Amino acid sequence: MGFFKHFSRGLKKTRDSMGGAIDAVIQEKKEIDDEFFDDLEEILIMADTGMKTSAEIVEELRDSVRKKKLRWTYEVKQEIQDIIAEKLSGGDMDLVTIPAVLLVIGVNGVGKTTSIGKMAAYFKQDGKKVILGAADTFRAAAIDQLQIWADRAGVDMVKHKEGADPAAVVYDTICAAKARDDDIIICDTAGRLHNKKNLMEELSKIYKVIDRELPYADTEILLVLDATTGQNAISQAKEFGNICELTGIILTKLDGTAKGGVVLAIRNELKLPVKFIGVGEGIDDLKPFDPQAFAAAMFSENEEKPSESDGED
Repeated sequence: MGFFKHFSRGLKKTRDSMGGAIDAVIQEKKEIDDEFFDDLEEILIMADTGMKTSAEIVEELRDSVRKKKLRWTYEVKQEIQDIIAEKLSGGDMDLVTIPAVLLVIGVNGVGKTTSIGKMAAYFKQDGKKVILGAADTFRAAAIDQLQIWADRAGVDMVKHKEGADPAAVVYDTICAAKARDDDIIICDTAGRLHNKKNLMEELSKIYKVIDRELPYADTEILLVLDATTGQNAISQAKEFGNICELTGIILTKLDGTAKGGVVLAIRNELKLPVKFIGVGEGIDDLKPFDPQAFAAAMFSENEEKPSESDGED
């Protein structure tokens, strides 16, 4: 399945809600006026795009309409799509070093462990050698669940017993990756926001291990967020952002919400790129984020818009 079709299927609820509402306004208004812009802004806010981001999108659309001297509402659909794609740009992952390191954080229930397993499967399918590190040692269930996903993805995993030092797990994972010439290390880490001091200390020790053992490695610190929580996901990202230097977001469960506009709010308000997006429960339903495919899928179910990353799933 191509990228566009994958996004289109996963964004059906958002498309039916937001895209459908925009289509209805376009058909009703015919001619562009101030009321049309107000209606668009309200639709974007209702899709959890956020007041600030919604206002910016509408203002950019106003500018585009003035510059291009557009008159009819049907002419702005592509303009909106282009503005959204532009706002979501900048989420590419440049993992050049061997190995590269991905640290994944997030609270329980957002799909953190599942996302790690799906990322492992994606990278393996792309020809990379992947190893997982079970550094969320706070819960035995987290270690067991990650082992299940490692088995599904067909990749190796390093684990210690429950309660072990997470930094020691990361160290052993790095040693194993070096010995096996692995391309990518993905480490699960704890996400206990209710105990920020312990989490900060835990992550600090992990960073020191990585800096010491792989001083020049490309490293990503990815926060997993549940799209169905809407604006609460943004609050959660702000909390984690105060604890560590995030490099990107993995947004899960977008297929389960009609408020996919939260992707825009996260990217624009937090200045954090979305690196991966989850649009289903299958092992291949977590994909690198494609702004053009996402923007197109929010408005059109049948028209396939090619993008640079279009290709085989």
